[in-house]
Amino acid sequence: MTTARQERKDRRQRTARPVPRRAVCLVLSWLMAVAVLAGAGGAAAQVVTNRLTGLALDGFDPVSYFIGPPASGEGRHEALHDGAVWRFRNEGNRLAFLANPGVYAPRFGGYDAVELARGRLIAGHSQIWLLAGGRLHLFYDERNRADFAAATAAILAEADRRWPGLQRDLPDAQ
Repeated sequence: MTTARQERKDRRQRTARPVPRRAVCLVLSWLMAVAVLAGAGGAAAQVVTNRLTGLALDGFDPVSYFIGPPASGEGRHEALHDGAVWRFRNEGNRLAFLANPGVYAPRFGGYDAVELARGRLIAGHSQIWLLAGGRLHLFYDERNRADFAAATAAILAEADRRWPGLQRDLPDAQ
């Protein structure tokens, strides 16, 4: 290599600075936030999420409801599905959810089935729940959960009948 080429190479190496890791992280975080917000229209309105964080189930792992007491998910195990951010305790639960979200996501998008049967859209709470028919159901309060347990089939039949019409009333529903 000639001396002139060596000097040009040295100059390029001195002026080319590596992008700091922190800047890369900030850009990636910003892109993820944009993706979440962009996905918040349409399908996202179908899933109850925390309006400040975008988390479904208040950050609880949806798979954990089926294998033990509900457990908080971790930020390092997340997935974006139906415009909502879902958190999981571990990678295995995340993969199980992504393979079959219809099994693990709350029925009716997390809206209270009893209130749906009454013709109202009321979000259920992640801590007031019941498994019925192999699906997770969330409720607004303990009384609705007790009513649901006492008349599951009738309430589900009425909620199923009303759900399509009520979905149209959700913001940004398609």
